[in-house]
This record gives sequence, structure tokens and C-alpha cells, in this order.
Amino acid sequence: MAQPNSSVEVLRMTPKFSLFAILAASLLTAPVYVRAAAAQSAPRHIEVTARRFAFSPNEITLKRGEPVVLVLKSADVAHGIRFAELGVEAKVGKGQTSEVAFTPSKNGTFVGHCSVFCGSGHGGMTLTLHIVE
Repeated sequence: MAQPNSSVEVLRMTPKFSLFAILAASLLTAPVYVRAAAAQSAPRHIEVTARRFAFSPNEITLKRGEPVVLVLKSADVAHGIRFAELGVEAKVGKGQTSEVAFTPSKNGTFVGHCSVFCGSGHGGMTLTLHIVE
């Protein structure tokens, strides 16, 4: 690289170099920020299979503030899930799939019940959510 002839040329080169350095740093760190933002905003998908007279899994631990999508699948007849305290409810038709998205906002243990009558064991069909910090 040629040596500058005067201090004026040095001053003219400095902003170009600074702009280049800022641009290079932005391009190098952008993927890190994009991945972190995507990881924070992408909800956790949890598959739950409903069949007479149980949910599988029947217990799930979630983090408060972490977005979640419960993917409810029916293995036989129509079912539903309702967590009254959390304001979460989903219904699924026979052999179908349904999704319900939510973000737990409080800690505790919450018991959801099947919300669509599915037979004689319907009353004991529960899914427990443990929401932790």
C-alpha cells in the first residue's frame, strides 16, 4: 500500500477504514444475533397423544416464559385438553391433530382434563404440567 503524502490523505483514509471495520464486524456477528433471536422466539413443540383414557406423556415440565406449542393427536376418538387455570384449551377430532400455542406465565403444577367426553374412563384422563422457573 502506498504511503500517504500528507496528513489530509491519512484523515481521508481513516473514515473508509472505520466504515470497513464496522461493516466487517457487523457481518461477522450478525449470524450469532440471528441464531440467538431465533432460539428465543421459536416455541418448543411437544407432541401429546390422546387415547382412551390417557394422555401420553401424562406429565410435562415446562419453563415459565418459554413459548410452547402442544401438538395434540388423537389415536382413536375425539378428545380435548383443558387447563382452566392457564386458559389453555384444544380439541382434536377422531384420528386428527390439533395445536395450541401458549407461554406459561406462572409457576406451579397444573392438571388438565380431557374436555371431550370419550367414554367411561373420561373422568380420569389427565395431563399434568409442571411449570418451573
